[in-house]
Amino acid sequence: MSRPDASLLRHSDALEVHWPSGKVSHLNFLWLRDNCGCEECRVVQTNEKRFMISDVPVDIAPLAVSLDGNRLALVWPDGHETVYDGADIEAAYAPDSVKWTPWDRRFSPSRYGFQAFLRDDSAASAAITEFLDTGAIILQQAPAQPGTLESLAPRLGPIREVLFARIHDVKIDPSGYNVAHTSNALPPHNDFASYSWPPSVQALHMLVNEAAGGESVIVDGWNVLNALRERHPGHFRALCDTPVPFREFDDDNETYAVAPLVRCDGDGNILSLRFSNQLMQALDPGAPGVGEFYRAYHALCGLLTADDAKARFRLDGGDILIVAAHRVLHGREAFAAAGRRHLQDAYFELDNVRNHLVVLQRKGAHIDD
Repeated sequence: MSRPDASLLRHSDALEVHWPSGKVSHLNFLWLRDNCGCEECRVVQTNEKRFMISDVPVDIAPLAVSLDGNRLALVWPDGHETVYDGADIEAAYAPDSVKWTPWDRRFSPSRYGFQAFLRDDSAASAAITEFLDTGAIILQQAPAQPGTLESLAPRLGPIREVLFARIHDVKIDPSGYNVAHTSNALPPHNDFASYSWPPSVQALHMLVNEAAGGESVIVDGWNVLNALRERHPGHFRALCDTPVPFREFDDDNETYAVAPLVRCDGDGNILSLRFSNQLMQALDPGAPGVGEFYRAYHALCGLLTADDAKARFRLDGGDILIVAAHRVLHGREAFAAAGRRHLQDAYFELDNVRNHLVVLQRKGAHIDD
């Protein structure tokens, strides 16, 4: 039976636990049964879950519960016993939303040595931590050799391949399929909006930059979106709700996706911005809400292309700009076609970068111990 004091209170489908620390947990009975960590419910070798929730009644409730300090014990109708430590319960709560630092035109990406990033775990950990916070860093003094971006895989994870090229050459090309192959200015954008899941990290390696002009431009898209949401919440909703078509193609490839420009989680935190003026296709003019969407899109374009949003800097040969591509838009100013300018870019995935940081931090903790 439950303890007679108020440390454990039963509700219709949950247990209310008042821990000695003063914290209170509301724990659904199915949750308590599903997350049992015993050897019957988990694969010991891998710590993967073996238990299947449909093997018990949906209205399951424990026959007995007890709390001894931080040790919570439950006995289920079939006699199965589940024991939790308070720390296990605490660890299961969702962490606060990811923290990030917004910025505007005054921002300058932090610079890290290329070789240190590859060879020194502490340097890599610092660089990746900064990258996850601001969405942009620069690695400097990298070899000005084609294919150098391949060497980033041990830190950023495997290259995310797309149809067009594993490593993409960006230079003047009269036969190029994209405006990037001209000397024209590129407005802020993220690449491959024409994919259902666009690459979430982009690395841009300047091999040689002898052209006049062509300053790199980056924009904190999430910062801009939050400003828009604060001023015009209706515009923000329209950008979240309206599917927009995007297309990129050449003679051999065709990519096409339809998705809203903005994606948020259940708490309203922005997860991604999909923005490419050059790849956006015509919306169905008869679809509901087109007028509302275009008013919102007009406002968004104005904010993203405003001078106050654009951080500008020059990439020299050996510089690698890395951006969190679902947040940070990149572009460039026009440059003189007479000068040599050759950049290569490749794509990675943010999950791999974030998870690699966890491994680096774990290794660092072991060294400290």
